[in-house]
Amino acid sequence: MSVDTLLIRADASVATGTGHVMRCLALAQAWQDVGGRAAFAMAEVTSALRTRLAWESCEVFSISSPVGSAEDASQTIARASELHCEWIVVDGYHFSASYQQALKAAGFKIVFLDDYGHAQHYSAQLVVNQNVYASETLYANRDPHSLLLLGPRYCLLRREFLAWRDWKREVPPVGRRLLVTMGGSDPENLTARAMDALALVEIEDLEAIVVVGGSSPHSELQEGKAQGRKKISVCRDVSNMAELMAWADAAVSSAGTTVLELAFMGVPTILVTVADNQRANAGACEKLELALNLGDFSDVSPTQLAAELEALITDPERQMRMTCIARALVDGRGAERVAARLIAESRRDWNG
Repeated sequence: MSVDTLLIRADASVATGTGHVMRCLALAQAWQDVGGRAAFAMAEVTSALRTRLAWESCEVFSISSPVGSAEDASQTIARASELHCEWIVVDGYHFSASYQQALKAAGFKIVFLDDYGHAQHYSAQLVVNQNVYASETLYANRDPHSLLLLGPRYCLLRREFLAWRDWKREVPPVGRRLLVTMGGSDPENLTARAMDALALVEIEDLEAIVVVGGSSPHSELQEGKAQGRKKISVCRDVSNMAELMAWADAAVSSAGTTVLELAFMGVPTILVTVADNQRANAGACEKLELALNLGDFSDVSPTQLAAELEALITDPERQMRMTCIARALVDGRGAERVAARLIAESRRDWNG
């Protein structure tokens, strides 16, 4: 049986961020690795992400209707038909039960990437929730034949991370290399607040790399803020995130999809929430002791963040414990597993 084109329906903007598309890119890469093609249908996409997807050999098709609407579903169905797709991947909080049902009624198989059970009912053939708090109770209202792929076992990591699968992290007595990442867009410029905290950390020879997404509207302000400070570098629109995480002794991050990337790389991490839908993730990570959760970033002062950073990077035992827990949780084969499941389901139907 040949592997055909996988159509991915996901969006990215300054307001909504880039996490949905970046994790879909990981699945697209895994699909390419088994001999398939991947394409994206998008109503919203930043110029930086459009360039990245083209570089990844993923064609981008435009959706001209309101996100999640019946017209959106119709355009997606039309594109999937033109591409002779069997599977459509859907990722985003605007896609409802009726959206799934429309695609399914048109004869397509659906992979629905989800975070917190926002749809009233799930009819997709596969529902994937990679988060540490994922549970079957979120999906009580689903079709009998909808399969659940839950937890970090199905974490979707891009190719750039996979080369680090057997890498071993060394924990220094005092951490001096810090990574800051507030997501792909950071519309409220919370990165600047984190940079203010870095300036207050009283550790000799401290270095920091601040990663700014290609969709951020504040990168020039952040680069200006870094000038004249401690050794703080601002890196924009990076494609070597795994390498930067390997470099870092600790990280400050928003509690979005980056959390599982940091876990795979074993980075001791301080989490802050920058959106309501990140709270469950941050809380679950702290409960498992793979990260420290400071809660809503708007309530965290630079002085408080600096103090928490100092406490973490001067406590090697705590860092090692966090590293071991995180590395045990995420093994890096999640995208491979999801792609294999798609093929298995297709073969089952093909063989009757």
